[in-house]
Amino acid sequence: MLGHRDGHGFVQRSDGEPDVYLSPQEMRAVLHRDRVRVRIIRYDRKGRPEGRVIEILERRKAPIIGRLLHENGMWLVAPEDRRYGQDILVPKNATASAAAGQVVAVELTEPPSMYSQPVGRVTEVLGDIDDPGMEIEIAVRKYEVPHRFSPDTLAQAAALPDKLRSADLKHRIDLRDVPLVTIDGEDARDFDDAVYCEPHKSGRGKSAFVGWRLLVAIADVSHYVKPGEPLDTDAYERATSVYFPRRVIPMLPEKLSNGLCSLNPDVDRLTLVCDMLVASDGEVQAYQFYPAVICSHARLTYTEVAAALSNTRGPEAARRQEVLPHLLHLHEVYRALLKARQRRGAIDFETTETQIVCDENGRIEKIVPRVRTDAHRLIEEAMLAANVCAAEFIAQAEHPSLYRVHEGPTPEKRTTLQNYLRSLGVAQSVSDEPTPGEFQALAEATKDRPDAAQIHMMLLRSMQQAIYTPQNSGHFGLAYAAYTHFTSPIRRYPDLLVHRVIKAILARKRFHLASGELAEPAARVRKGGRLAKSQVQEQEHWEAAGLHCSTNERRADEASRDVEAWLKCRYMREHLGEEFSGTVSAVTGFGLFVTLDSLYVEGLVHITELGGEYYRFDEARQELRGERTGIRYTIGARVRVQVSRVDLDGRRIDFRMVREGEGERLLARGRAGAGRREGGASSASDALAAVQAEDRGHKRAAKAAKASAARGGQAPKPRKAAGGEAEPAARRSSGSARKTASSKSSRARRRG
Repeated sequence: MLGHRDGHGFVQRSDGEPDVYLSPQEMRAVLHRDRVRVRIIRYDRKGRPEGRVIEILERRKAPIIGRLLHENGMWLVAPEDRRYGQDILVPKNATASAAAGQVVAVELTEPPSMYSQPVGRVTEVLGDIDDPGMEIEIAVRKYEVPHRFSPDTLAQAAALPDKLRSADLKHRIDLRDVPLVTIDGEDARDFDDAVYCEPHKSGRGKSAFVGWRLLVAIADVSHYVKPGEPLDTDAYERATSVYFPRRVIPMLPEKLSNGLCSLNPDVDRLTLVCDMLVASDGEVQAYQFYPAVICSHARLTYTEVAAALSNTRGPEAARRQEVLPHLLHLHEVYRALLKARQRRGAIDFETTETQIVCDENGRIEKIVPRVRTDAHRLIEEAMLAANVCAAEFIAQAEHPSLYRVHEGPTPEKRTTLQNYLRSLGVAQSVSDEPTPGEFQALAEATKDRPDAAQIHMMLLRSMQQAIYTPQNSGHFGLAYAAYTHFTSPIRRYPDLLVHRVIKAILARKRFHLASGELAEPAARVRKGGRLAKSQVQEQEHWEAAGLHCSTNERRADEASRDVEAWLKCRYMREHLGEEFSGTVSAVTGFGLFVTLDSLYVEGLVHITELGGEYYRFDEARQELRGERTGIRYTIGARVRVQVSRVDLDGRRIDFRMVREGEGERLLARGRAGAGRREGGASSASDALAAVQAEDRGHKRAAKAAKASAARGGQAPKPRKAAGGEAEPAARRSSGSARKTASSKSSRARRRG
């Protein structure tokens, strides 16, 4: 069950059917993330089900994070996650000596009921809300991210050797003389991939193969982390490392992630290598996998590699003279792989990624765009090539594993996209069975349009999220028939599983996920073509592992976004009242989301801040349109806004429109003369001012009529909108939103 900050909730059905709505009254006896059984009691006018709770199957046992408050002689905890909906009462003797206003973890001792609030006791005092790093402490508990290793795991990690032993080198190819290098960001601490490239020619005459030999060496985490051991148990529970500004919650203890498994320069390390022959057209002609021992010859950064490639006689190139020829070969094979990518029709949108720069106290100092250079791209293409080889290697062996699957748009999203492109008059569109090439062709055809950013954003939003699954359905965005994750076993558990599978195939064995054992390969099918019972069970284990890893990946993303949102809200509190230029990044029925140009921060302009106009949300065009004036707000419109409110607890930034931008300065076609007839308005601004004046007149008349009715007259009937309703939908929703915003504001003040 999922609670909503406005008091109602939704039950996610186990049969995959649409969610069931629960009213605020029904939510009084349950909390966010409880498991419940409901009965559908009615359907609304759009056919959406509304339910009643008939049984609570399981209460969520995880502690709830919130602020301890002392009000009217009572202690209570206001949950940090607004979806819980209710404050938790805390007896005076159960506060664990926490002070009012501090952030605490509370454990429920009495669940809520229809007539009483939940009661709990404080189990952990995190500190004051302004303590450095508090936003991360809140997030890891709020999203239940495992952040402490078990004693058994720490003991096992401590018992590992500090360097390689002679026994570790058995049955490995010695590549210590090959000048492999790592290329990462300046702030990277773990290095799980190293690369090397050299020209390659085999055969004679015109039929000779000309291209490159590309080596991608990946840290052999599976050598140290064995199935069923404490290290593996904790790694599986986490499933991924979680990255926050200035801090990482690693999947593996530091002795492994920054030591034995990190390909640090000038030390011997164990790896699993993908050794590829890449033709001049970018196609991988041959590949092989093998365990190896390497010694990284240099720890390079994207910045210095980009500088060396752009100026081979510059200072960076001179400083890295010993590896410069190999960097140039890497750049050559990258250009070849890029050609193959373009032929394949893989989607490659240029989007602006940002990086948060923090001060020593963990607060935002500035937000800057992250610049992608050829150094980033050549590593990306090398990793993609290795991942594809791993997927193909496993698929050919018919061994169960996890694939990284990214499917195309759902029929609903495809229809929405087709209608949107049609409404903008875009000549190209997507077919009923779209291909990645169609999306890339659309991006190329529209890149010079003024609304290119808005079109590309809609293309991205139409695609589904990538997941881990044993069912190989290909990767739509990258245009691969089979794709997996092989290159980051230090920070992703699916990559570790792929390493185990590849090693099993190399040993002509079969890796069983449930037991973690290697066994002799068995016949794939029984007589009649059906899978054996043991094989069906094994498939179910892989499906469960894929779901677990996908879910925890989403959890890590949510926790990271929550911390970034908190930091941005804290940052924007220093800019209250200031004006900025921005771009509309999303349009909804309740307002506009605007991203500021200079600060790269997104906030909401609520529909009530758009003036005295009645706005309708056009889903096909993704725009808000004024009914009278035809003023339009669309994705990509340029606007000028003022920072009006920052809700730190709600992670929300509100803007107020200051003046109209390019996207909404013109009236709708065919209505340009209407504004002039109604008071001489010759622009959207004048027309809007006229409408606002007219609305004020209507309000004064309604107030006078109401007063007359109170003195014994008859109250007037509500004025109907063009659609026949007593009031337009957008106006009604904005009214309820104002009430919600008011209640949120008072609660925020109460929390301090």
